[in-house]
Amino acid sequence: MNVLAEGTGEYLRVDPDGHRAWVREHKSRALVSKLMSEQEAVSRFVQDGDYIVWDCTEVVRGPMSLVREIVRQRKKELWCAGKFTYVIPAMLVAAGCVSKADMGFFVGWGPAINRATHEGRLRVYEYGNTVMTTRLKAGAMGLPFLPLRIQGGTDTFRESGAKVVQDPFTGKPTIVVPALNPDIAIIHVHQADLYGNARVFGTGIAHTETALAARKVVLSAEEIIDTEEIRRDPGRTSIPYYVVDAVVHAPFGAYPGECSGYYASDPERVVEMFVADARDAWDEYLDKWVHSVASHEEMLDRHVGMGRVKGLIQRASIKEGYRP
Repeated sequence: MNVLAEGTGEYLRVDPDGHRAWVREHKSRALVSKLMSEQEAVSRFVQDGDYIVWDCTEVVRGPMSLVREIVRQRKKELWCAGKFTYVIPAMLVAAGCVSKADMGFFVGWGPAINRATHEGRLRVYEYGNTVMTTRLKAGAMGLPFLPLRIQGGTDTFRESGAKVVQDPFTGKPTIVVPALNPDIAIIHVHQADLYGNARVFGTGIAHTETALAARKVVLSAEEIIDTEEIRRDPGRTSIPYYVVDAVVHAPFGAYPGECSGYYASDPERVVEMFVADARDAWDEYLDKWVHSVASHEEMLDRHVGMGRVKGLIQRASIKEGYRP
């Protein structure tokens, strides 16, 4: 296959066979409980220097309790996949956790990302949201790359790890993007059992592909359900237990965003997060929502309150008209 052009961006080493060998060696299919606290899950499975990816955003079913715990534990030198959001990457950059970012979303970059880039503390590689999702799909499929019909002829291509190759079937130029097998994936789900079988309802982006592509997977779940319930309706399981390393019971784990069918977003607190980015006020925001508390539960108790939480549940039931 002839390479006609290639971007200059660094990318995580592509090694599908090495990834499969690692999974065979480290992933057990034994039915053992993986329930643990968010503190233990992040401490054990998120290591300095890891490539980290998550599913969804700070507004819709993002793994926000786990993101906050990563900041609380002051992880560093992470390489993150900023797809469909720039706010979570901005939070992690402002907290000193991220030094590289594959960004698929560029609208409204705030001071945290801009300053870190200009000062050399952050290296940004450019991709589109669809491109990043396709890279994860390739990683989940055990392929070294997948072709696309977008990104060519742009500045984004030049700053990425994509290549233009000669299609062996038509002879025409075709974009190919490198597979992505991240070190760690953090995903918020609606339901999971203690082994890691998980269900996602409503809005999703690539939770299955994200879990299958990653070496390590930490789930936060609104509900922990019995395995017999999983077995009664296996078609609703979108993440299988054998790819999961940790399960954290985290009701309202997507707060201040929504979790479809369970609770609505908290617009005032979502805006507070966006304003922190726009006004370069992340230190104040993180002091309040992360460092002043020891856990997700304490944050809800001290800074949100059950009255406000119950209001979000009621709004979700009116808006959605169902609960899974």
